[in-house]
Amino acid sequence: MTATAPLSAAAVAAPVPVIRADEVSLVRDGNVLLDAVSLTVRGGEHWALLGANGAGKSTLLGLLGAVTHPTRGSVEVLGRTLGRVDLRELRTLLGHVNPRHPLRSPLTVSEVVLTGLTNSVEPMPRWSPGPGQRERAERLLKMLGMGGKTGSRWPALSQGERGRTLIARALMPQPRLLLLDEPATGLDLAAREQLLDSLDALREEHPELATVLVTHHLEELPASTTHAMLLRGGRCLASGGADEVLTTELVSECFGHPVAISRTDGRWAARARRTARG
Repeated sequence: MTATAPLSAAAVAAPVPVIRADEVSLVRDGNVLLDAVSLTVRGGEHWALLGANGAGKSTLLGLLGAVTHPTRGSVEVLGRTLGRVDLRELRTLLGHVNPRHPLRSPLTVSEVVLTGLTNSVEPMPRWSPGPGQRERAERLLKMLGMGGKTGSRWPALSQGERGRTLIARALMPQPRLLLLDEPATGLDLAAREQLLDSLDALREEHPELATVLVTHHLEELPASTTHAMLLRGGRCLASGGADEVLTTELVSECFGHPVAISRTDGRWAARARRTARG
């Protein structure tokens, strides 16, 4: 096995795109999951990956999060090329929010957030956070509307509270990139709106942070979304500024169904368009 150079602070802070995926394809068991998709994300940009189920959204997010390697093409994350860097080390520099977090222990909210420093589900044996790290966890939870829940136990949290806790956890190592895989899954209307408000506040408070959010519902996009990519059948249908991509014509083509897209107070909505009956 070829040794890889350690990730220096200078390399991480270099003025390069946070993510650059160039013509990436992923083939698994003979099935093409992604086909020649390219994406560049820079600091302060907030991308949405949209498409129907099976379009390749979560597959692409796995590449961006250094979870898997592409079959063809190249992926650079924080200036380092997959295949030439230790993936475990690289993943410690990313914030990845998965609503299906596999925690089973009755940890408190604060304890869950602090596991973001060790990139582990459970607290690491013989490891203890310092006072500054505990203070950071409290600040993040307060910013995300969870300041009054720091002592609450994980099993007692609502799905929305869990989502905001996991965002705070992902932010503990101060990543330059935050990946959100369908963060509004299973949320009711009020919990979804609280989550989206928290994401808008987060992006305002950390203007250098880049985010990539996967969803198949336009109503789950925060108003602070700046860019979007539409995926269909593993291919990129459109990519660029959110207002140029999230149009009636392109979204209808992406989902294979006629819809009308509107935007009010920064938020998008989709509704079915009536078609003429023969």
